[in-house]
Amino acid sequence: MTTSNTQFEITKSEQEWQSILTPEQYRVLRKHETERAFTSPLDKEYSEGTYVCAGCGQALFTSDTKFNSGTGWPSFFQPIEGAIATTVDRSFFMTRIEVHCSRCGGHLGHVFDDGPAPTGKRYCMNGVSLKFEPA
Repeated sequence: MTTSNTQFEITKSEQEWQSILTPEQYRVLRKHETERAFTSPLDKEYSEGTYVCAGCGQALFTSDTKFNSGTGWPSFFQPIEGAIATTVDRSFFMTRIEVHCSRCGGHLGHVFDDGPAPTGKRYCMNGVSLKFEPA
């Protein structure tokens, strides 16, 4: 994984982000909020395709890395190489690894060490941060 920095290929003002994202997408992608569990239709999407960043369209995950974690959020065991970046998130009195888009910096979710083989990782993503593009 790469470590985040403040320089992203795609940068926009807060007003520009608000004009292209829905209010919920803005709250999650730009303000690091979390959607309610079991509210995203992408949690149960298992068609072949690619999951892209809802903010900038960068391909993030492929359908063959998606699995049902039972957590209520779309979960993957491996991102597309170079598609994500991570930072340490110390909010809510815990330490987690935040996952964001390496192209625009949009908050996607968190990664945990309780996923399936072959990686053992669970990339727990906010569905509102993603768009699904069928193959």
